[in-house]
Amino acid sequence: MQHFSLLDLCPVPEGGTAADALANTLDLARQAEAFGYHRFWLAEHHNMPGIASSATAVVIGHVAAGTRRIRVGAGGIMLPNHAPLVVAEQFGTLATLFPGRIDLGLGRAPGTDMATARALRRGLDEGEGFPRDVTELIGYLDADHPEARVRAIPGAGTQVPVWILGSSLYGAQLAALLGLPYAFASHFAPQALAEALHVYRSNFQPSQWLARPYAMIGVGLCAAATEEEARFLRSSQVLAFARLRMGRPGRLPAPVEDLSEVPAGMRAEVEAALSCSAVGSPATVARRLEALVAEYRPDEIMVTGMIHDPAARVESFRIGAEILAGIVGRAQAA
Repeated sequence: MQHFSLLDLCPVPEGGTAADALANTLDLARQAEAFGYHRFWLAEHHNMPGIASSATAVVIGHVAAGTRRIRVGAGGIMLPNHAPLVVAEQFGTLATLFPGRIDLGLGRAPGTDMATARALRRGLDEGEGFPRDVTELIGYLDADHPEARVRAIPGAGTQVPVWILGSSLYGAQLAALLGLPYAFASHFAPQALAEALHVYRSNFQPSQWLARPYAMIGVGLCAAATEEEARFLRSSQVLAFARLRMGRPGRLPAPVEDLSEVPAGMRAEVEAALSCSAVGSPATVARRLEALVAEYRPDEIMVTGMIHDPAARVESFRIGAEILAGIVGRAQAA
């Protein structure tokens, strides 16, 4: 494994505001930079009261301006919601302002419900044009061609690294065909992880951007001094995920001792969706992360975790960084 990184969903906590969420995200990014994380990514979601990163490119600029070295990017931009030229201009501008620090991960889901998708002017079949849109977008960011009738300015010549994101075999196949790095959303949809990595690695075509496959996996993280504290803190994410699936999205709940409001069947469904996670004391988290690395052999792990208390969230990622730095160090020494 070469790197470890962090995905933040810019959670809006119960009792807090979007302004609080954005301030907490910037503080976390600064801490992540000090802890040694390689990237800090944000994701596009819409019409979700508990997530403040809907204007993802704007938040990326906010974070990049408040940090110095860490790579900042999108994990990801839901490309069918946007014209490729607009995304190229946004990320070309970010890359011009923060050279060598911007990543662009692309997904094909709407990142929201269907009513909001329609409000975004997204047709229900627009995901079918995803490969075409990815290729068009990469063309705008590639070497500048002054004779081209349409150019991204800024954008042309910035060659912002483009990633394909996915939670199924579709993204794995596309990333392999185009010779792009691939990130699998195993932190909330782990079922096809092993098969997707196999498809990506076995079908990879070298490209001008990448000579060999590079795969990143998402891992949930909730680390604390004790097992009991970690399970308590994680109850916020379990509640939030269950309420979303039951059609009651809201702000990130405060942690609770009793999760009885979640029906047993839904609790099992949520635990399965969040099973690619490391939860517990430092020793437990270390064992789990080491096992995931051994099983899936990722080039990079991206951890994420929805914790209501900002200080506890920072501490969880601090513990994770110490463990992951050791795993990377041992891998590089081998």
